[in-house]
Amino acid sequence: MTTIGFIGLGIMGSPMAVHLARAGHAVAGYNRSPEKTGPLVEAGGRAADSIADAVREADVVALMLPDSPDVTRVLTGEDGVFAHAAPGSLVIDFSTIRPDVTTELHARAVDRGLRLVDAPVSGGQAGAEAASLSIMVGGAAEDVEAARPVLETVGSTVVHVGPSGAGQTVKAANQLIVAGNIALLAEALVFLEAHGADLPAAVEVLGGGLAGSAVLTQKAAKMLTRDFGPGFRIDLHHKDLGIVTAAAREAEVPLAVGGIVAQLVAATRAAGDGSLDHSALYRTIARLAGRSPWDPTP
Repeated sequence: MTTIGFIGLGIMGSPMAVHLARAGHAVAGYNRSPEKTGPLVEAGGRAADSIADAVREADVVALMLPDSPDVTRVLTGEDGVFAHAAPGSLVIDFSTIRPDVTTELHARAVDRGLRLVDAPVSGGQAGAEAASLSIMVGGAAEDVEAARPVLETVGSTVVHVGPSGAGQTVKAANQLIVAGNIALLAEALVFLEAHGADLPAAVEVLGGGLAGSAVLTQKAAKMLTRDFGPGFRIDLHHKDLGIVTAAAREAEVPLAVGGIVAQLVAATRAAGDGSLDHSALYRTIARLAGRSPWDPTP
């Protein structure tokens, strides 16, 4: 049994912390909105009243936070992890943040006698709830191996992809691919709708061929029914594509297609759809075609 301080119990962090508690670990969870600790407590975990309370006796500190500034604040703030975690503690950052921020935080963790691995995840809310996340891990090999029992409790695919920051770089590529797939799926469905095709039948046959993908399997039904309740919000995907485009510019890598997709996601957010699932990119594609972005096809 490992003692784990888990910080960030939102749509992803809550089910992940619950899985860890049900696996027999002693999990103390902290969230700025205290009511979100409820599922963890029901699973046998403990609600911490501060970051310090969550991490002070922890062997492992896990983070699942929205963005780079949030992770930096939680780790380096006066009441943060670096100030209160015991020397030798292992910090696992499940958040999706900028690779350069991760490498800087890793150096600061080492200076404090701590170990840090970046372990961003893919799979969305469904993957978190099913403990089937794909986890791309960056860090020293011995630290990644130390983290593996925790990682394999919440994920079904765990791969060490390189040194500190490498996990975030691979996650950025993942988000680029996912956004592109969603955009093309939306265009395909709008195209099929315009021609009066049997949409469920079309999705079935497309899924059985080379066009099949996890995106088609998980997102086509949401587009067809206009059920855009969030599994992964447009706001977060917009943030992630900002990470991709900034890192690509730094490396002098053009993103010809990715740049267009990033602008479509930005337009979806600007239209007021930021709180919806990223499948709501369909709404922007439908608007461009002069079709209804809301009403399901009869």
